[in-house]
Amino acid sequence: MNNYPDFIIIGAMKCATSTLHEQLAVQPGIFMSDLKEPNFFSDDDHYTKGIEWYLSHFKSAKPNDLCGESSTHYTKLPTYPETIERIAKYLPDVKLIYVMRHPIDRLKSQYIHEWSQKVISVEINQAIHQYPELIDYSRYSMQLKPYFETFGKERILPVFFERMLTHPQEELERVCRFIGYQGKAIWNSELDAQNVSSERMRKNELRDFFVEAPGFKQLRRWFIPKSFRNWVRSLWTLKKKPQLDWQQREYLKTIFDEDLAVLGSWLGIELSCDNFKATIQTSPMEWVDLSKQHQFTSYE
Repeated sequence: MNNYPDFIIIGAMKCATSTLHEQLAVQPGIFMSDLKEPNFFSDDDHYTKGIEWYLSHFKSAKPNDLCGESSTHYTKLPTYPETIERIAKYLPDVKLIYVMRHPIDRLKSQYIHEWSQKVISVEINQAIHQYPELIDYSRYSMQLKPYFETFGKERILPVFFERMLTHPQEELERVCRFIGYQGKAIWNSELDAQNVSSERMRKNELRDFFVEAPGFKQLRRWFIPKSFRNWVRSLWTLKKKPQLDWQQREYLKTIFDEDLAVLGSWLGIELSCDNFKATIQTSPMEWVDLSKQHQFTSYE
């Protein structure tokens, strides 16, 4: 009998979903897919492999394990428009975890990632106009709205990156209660942090071949001085953190404040770019009774 996932971390990209994935994976009785991002329900090339291919990533789970996976492509509208319909088809009762972060910080982290992958080569102030996904993936209420309409708010847990950094044990316990975990969850502080995009190196096939070649790592350490290795690394690394011009930051704040106002109404708080980090630190955030709220804001 195939194991179906009980829960999915659906995003957002660059919000420490890898860290949460790894923390859940070390809890006894929780099985996380070895392929951290199957992206089955989002990516057409994976979806055409069929549900059995997807379920094969959970075949090593024990009978009573809670099973989960983490695919940030699942909250990348409008890039992957069929994701939610596909999840609902195969996993109508699945629980969903959505991790959020200050929208501008998340955007900047994604920019660094896309730069390292050679998807983006222009500087950030130009990129935000040339690559709309940088903004779209930080519009959290836009990404959540169709999930609410399909699954209901009770099956979606809001988690915030900044609070997970300062209250890791409390947030892990909260996630585990949500997925129905009966064990005692313990945050493993020895796990390496997964969210290291600020140190990403630009993709290069020739360099990557030599870096990954068996035995070459040790040879580098033996024969190449560390100072020289660091200099070479610097040639492929983003020299400084991307800086937004004041005008572009205000442009982004206008967009994100509108989105955060909707998100805040769902959480029963006032939320904006300016108060985001302080506000989400006050207590764990939960959805208020949406039936008492005004109708969802529509997005054209």
